[in-house]
Amino acid sequence: MITMTSKGLFCKAGNFYIDPMRAVDSAVITHAHSDHARRGSLQYYTAQRGVSLLKARLGKNISVRGYAYGEKFNLNNAQVSFHPAGHILGSSQVRIEIGKKVWVASGDYKRDPDPTCEPFEVVPCDVFITEATFGTPSYTWNKEVNLGKEIYDWWIQNADRGVNSVLFAYSLGKAQRILGVLEPYAQKDIYCHSAVTPLNECYREEGIKLARTQCLSQIDLSKQFSGELFLVPQSFLQTDQSKILGGQFETAFASGWMAKNNFESGYDRGFVMSDHADWNDLVRTVKETGARRVYVQHRGKGSLVRHLKSLGMEAFPAAELFSRNPDQLALF
Repeated sequence: MITMTSKGLFCKAGNFYIDPMRAVDSAVITHAHSDHARRGSLQYYTAQRGVSLLKARLGKNISVRGYAYGEKFNLNNAQVSFHPAGHILGSSQVRIEIGKKVWVASGDYKRDPDPTCEPFEVVPCDVFITEATFGTPSYTWNKEVNLGKEIYDWWIQNADRGVNSVLFAYSLGKAQRILGVLEPYAQKDIYCHSAVTPLNECYREEGIKLARTQCLSQIDLSKQFSGELFLVPQSFLQTDQSKILGGQFETAFASGWMAKNNFESGYDRGFVMSDHADWNDLVRTVKETGARRVYVQHRGKGSLVRHLKSLGMEAFPAAELFSRNPDQLALF
């Protein structure tokens, strides 16, 4: 039903690609991150909640059709639907049904609570193509931590000393999640990089509550700040804009990678905030889908494949989806 090609995952019956790696005629997009959504395709299909983000990243004039979560539509001989992945706003798993067989391509996903996107939905299937960004047992984290309170307390402790707080985060998804968890706490504006600002507006237009922000591109660089929070990409400290910090600042990075790499990374603080599933949630999700066979992307030759096999599952790296593989013909 799905094979791997030089352009990415391809559904022959539907004549479409899922998150193609270059321009194609028909692209089914799981979400708007640049490693999944690329320019140049003739027609895009995505979840309705992600349309504005896709246009913000690829251009407002792209041809894109948005569908509600769970809404079924046909692409040639395949029935397709999008289901929440919990990764960022509008992120989706792609469910494909042909006859009585169902495949699901997960895209990127997480099971952690997040006020800025729809929660992950378990989609029963025969075959599950799962991501595995954190597909090793060393990457696990506490889901009960109040990350908004942790980040706010760090900010306020620095502010009490007249020190600025520089929080590095990816511009799409992570930055908005931070603003979402800070919304109940922040009493003043947070300064955001210009790459973050238009994406914030996409979230707000979808009814997502974010903490108040100001865009750094509208700030007088001759002014110096004290005790403020800056939400910026990691390149910020190498730009002229960083002069507004006045030399008094602490840095932090919000990422799942901080589960293993905190102070050794050179940051003053690390917040374990991931937009991907950790090891425990990867294994739990695969089990809950009831899939008879699993293909693992990213860390496809590593721990997750071996562990799933030890549980008696048919598990393979996604490279096994190349059509030249004879196992592909013996799936059912």
